[in-house]
Amino acid sequence: MTIDRNSERRTATAPDKSAPTPPDKETIIGYKLRRAQLFVFHDFINSFAKMKLRPAEFSVLSMIATTPGLKQTEIAEALGIKRANFVALMDGLEERGLADRRKGDVDKRSHSLHLTPEGQRFVKKMLATWTEHENRMIERLGGPAERDRLIELLDRLLAGQPMAED
Repeated sequence: MTIDRNSERRTATAPDKSAPTPPDKETIIGYKLRRAQLFVFHDFINSFAKMKLRPAEFSVLSMIATTPGLKQTEIAEALGIKRANFVALMDGLEERGLADRRKGDVDKRSHSLHLTPEGQRFVKKMLATWTEHENRMIERLGGPAERDRLIELLDRLLAGQPMAED
């Protein structure tokens, strides 16, 4: 049996105009948000590499510094961190001597969180490093007004949405 190669020509079919066309990734909100998040996190991680500080630890230390005495559950809930993950995170901060848990006066099962003296010194350095990082991001956006505009737009996306847990 012989095959006639000339009869096997492929014919181009016209695109189906009723079929949806895939979007250009550059116009997809989720794609752009993820790329921006990766960029910001990359700068953050590089900024804090010498301090060996991750974004979640930064957030927890910031909250403890701002409102000492909050319960573990309050901070975990405010930051959207699962309880088991938060316990491990706090274990690490305690091992580093940056924060400690204190039993509640009324409910001995609950723990309030506080910075240690070393933690207070660490937070001062942390905030100086964060300010440099944040200023780089603000500069890339075109200044404080553009940062405020971006935050307003992100707030619109998040309005009424519950905090997702890590």
